Amino acid sequence: MRLFLRFPAAFAALLILVSPLAAQVPTLDEERGVMTMAPLLERATPAVVNVSVQATVSMENNPLFRDPFFRRFFNMPDQAPQRRAMAAGSGVIVDAENGYILSNHHVLANADEITVTLSDRRELSAELIGSDANTDIALLQVDADDLTALPIGDSDNLQVGDLVVAIGNPFGLGQTVTAGIVSALGRSGIGPRERYEDFIQTDAPINPGNSGGALVNTAGELIGINSAIIAPGGGNVGIGFAVPTNMASAVMEQLIEYGEVRRGKIGVIVQDLTPDLAEAFNLDIADGAVVTQVQNGSPAQEAGLQAGDVITAVNGEAVGGATALRNEIGLIERGSEVELSILRDGEAQSVSMEVADLEARTLSADEAIPQLSGARLSNLPENHPAHGRIQGVLVESVEEGSRAARAGLREGDIIVGVNRRRIDSLAQLQQVARAVPRVAALNIVRGNTALFLVMP
Repeated sequence: MRLFLRFPAAFAALLILVSPLAAQVPTLDEERGVMTMAPLLERATPAVVNVSVQATVSMENNPLFRDPFFRRFFNMPDQAPQRRAMAAGSGVIVDAENGYILSNHHVLANADEITVTLSDRRELSAELIGSDANTDIALLQVDADDLTALPIGDSDNLQVGDLVVAIGNPFGLGQTVTAGIVSALGRSGIGPRERYEDFIQTDAPINPGNSGGALVNTAGELIGINSAIIAPGGGNVGIGFAVPTNMASAVMEQLIEYGEVRRGKIGVIVQDLTPDLAEAFNLDIADGAVVTQVQNGSPAQEAGLQAGDVITAVNGEAVGGATALRNEIGLIERGSEVELSILRDGEAQSVSMEVADLEARTLSADEAIPQLSGARLSNLPENHPAHGRIQGVLVESVEEGSRAARAGLREGDIIVGVNRRRIDSLAQLQQVARAVPRVAALNIVRGNTALFLVMP
């Protein structure tokens, strides 16, 4: 009992010792005799809002209904039936003057109506300025006075073990605060491979509905947008993920200016620099991205980048590996100049190039037609023998054993039609693929032969 009575005083003495380093850590409320984070939360919680979404979604149905022949036989409509759906999430006011609110793409996907509820219970209609699926960041705007914004912190300064609080709207209950620490940094591989991920991992409890909410450090700064959880049983197990603010801010800038992220590429395929590769290359470094392939006609090729080069930095910022390089380049607006620091045969060099819109030149097939995952497509190049004679999309490569290979697609094939609709470019291929309920067949030119490929 005596030990229990002495504990608060001892803990208070500890706080006095660390207070010069972290003035915002939980403090002792002398009047009530309790440890509290209330002063911090009084400043932070007014900036976190509840987001309610009404959307139109396609109803799930029997797989047979997706078969075009089955639909035609039973005289069913081509489009699947739709229904109205409602969802709830969270958002963070980051610019009070302009009414900008950061949230998650998956919260706002297919939204028809968006309503934001402030901590003072005001309900506001919100406009979706833009959204980026690959970083899971969306930007809303509301027109209101007396808003409170959270200052944006530098997420690059985070360290494992930093105290954080998560603020959001779990399960639609209303504003809720949970606390924990930064469990890990730089997490990736959580979502689809085309995503740009550099997640902050935290054990601050995050549940469904927290998506789009704030992860705040003890200085009262926003350092992450809560985005995902690992929940085998459907609830929190202490593994949550937040998009770091440095990534979210870069996306927000482009959404404000363009309403979309104009993401570019430089045209390289890379892998992590492993200890074995470092030894083979006679390098005394542990981090970097090894170039394994340079795309023909890409900015990287024009700048002289070669397979075997080790990229160590982008615009002076160190690169830890392949994922870090992809994230760095993926957040640079296309048309911008980028400087890469590389090691070639052990010698340090610097190369500059322009981040380009390579999506117009090349495309992973699974981004347009999932049945063809494993194929790489491009617009028909000018030096191709069929250029000017045939209009279509070239199959640059097909991975062995992939879905595209099993479907019968071969390197060198030219796709000239989808479901008997003519196509002449990657852009048109994507447009047609989005417009049809299911890709059933491709028109292919293979050498001097024309044929149909029926999709599985």
